Amino acid sequence: MSPKIRWYVLALVFLATGLNFLDRQVLSMTILKIQEELSISDVQYGWVNTGFLVSYALMFTVGGRLIDKVGGKVGLGISVGVWSVASALHGLMGNFYQLVGFRFLLGMGEGGCFPGAAKTVYEWFGKKERALANGVAIGGAAIGAVVAPPLTILISGQYGWRWAFILPGLVGLVWVVAWFGQPWKKSLHAQSQLSRPLTEKPIRVPMVDLLKNRTVWAFILIRFLLDPVFYFLMFWVPKYLNQERELSFERIGELFWIPFLALGLSNMLGGWCSDKLIARNLSINAARKWVMGFAAAVTLVAPFISTVSSVEVAILLMSLVMLAHGFWITNYITAIADMFGNQATSTVVGLSGTAGAISGMLLNPVIGWVAQNYSYGPLWLVSGLMYPLAFCILLIRIPSITALEFKPPKGAGAG
Repeated sequence: MSPKIRWYVLALVFLATGLNFLDRQVLSMTILKIQEELSISDVQYGWVNTGFLVSYALMFTVGGRLIDKVGGKVGLGISVGVWSVASALHGLMGNFYQLVGFRFLLGMGEGGCFPGAAKTVYEWFGKKERALANGVAIGGAAIGAVVAPPLTILISGQYGWRWAFILPGLVGLVWVVAWFGQPWKKSLHAQSQLSRPLTEKPIRVPMVDLLKNRTVWAFILIRFLLDPVFYFLMFWVPKYLNQERELSFERIGELFWIPFLALGLSNMLGGWCSDKLIARNLSINAARKWVMGFAAAVTLVAPFISTVSSVEVAILLMSLVMLAHGFWITNYITAIADMFGNQATSTVVGLSGTAGAISGMLLNPVIGWVAQNYSYGPLWLVSGLMYPLAFCILLIRIPSITALEFKPPKGAGAG
């Protein structure tokens, strides 16, 4: 079996993260039709979103922990299967309570996506290719976000809003068949010759030991600070463009995909740049931090979004912020893999993702209050300061991105 099979596996991970963002965005595009047909109020729609975020936050950690135990193959495959079934079930709903239940199930499945993707990349790629591979894996999410609006409108117009949920769900189930249909043992054996001994048996790190680790808490704090910025860009920019820039919804649809395209490209470019620096004999620590420092500097353009007169320039600046986020998040997740390896990568990615989702839940009402009572100016200002702050925390709390050594739990053999 050729080692090149790992790139096929990576392509499947790319499709999985793309389906992840596509499936979660279908509701935001179809909710007006759903509200008319099922008499769901705006308040109830708020509870629907809360149901998703609660299960999503929970499963980021629980799913990450389980994936570290069962591996990327089983973990990511089950995650995609669960959320694909949940997506298809949306097309069968008949009332508010069913929508809440299906949305909760969707969050349970999607919460395991990115820990599963990180685990799979670690299992298949060595340190010299890992950042690029993570960028490709994560980049699928942004492409899913680009495709979701026009695809949802097309399917809804041709077949009705229910099929906008059912068809992506069916595609996800086809993905699951392709995923589990791969000859994994032979492929992993071939890859093991590239990166690590076949006989290596990872140490399972107890959760309590991870929660005592200062590096884990640094990664958690960074994600807690930055995820609300990303959620602000995803959920509030259309309202900003409509309320403060007076753009029609049709015009917003024509422009809003551009920042997400920049995000998808930068996910891959950020990983490629980091890997190239390592290939030029920079240390992993220096390569990851140079790219993340560059990204943090670029986000300083965010406060100017509220001051420029041209909508097109504002979209350009938003695209630069998204570009910077892509550089950052790819190297952030890769740094976790560099430090925690096969023992705890998915768990730490999961813990940090849960922290980010909780932060997003807590701060979304605050964002709404600021936008309603003041303007979006303070929000863009804070968005521009958070990444430099997070980079300072990274430099202080994680002075060196190097593999951590964990001792086997007492009573357990070394393997």
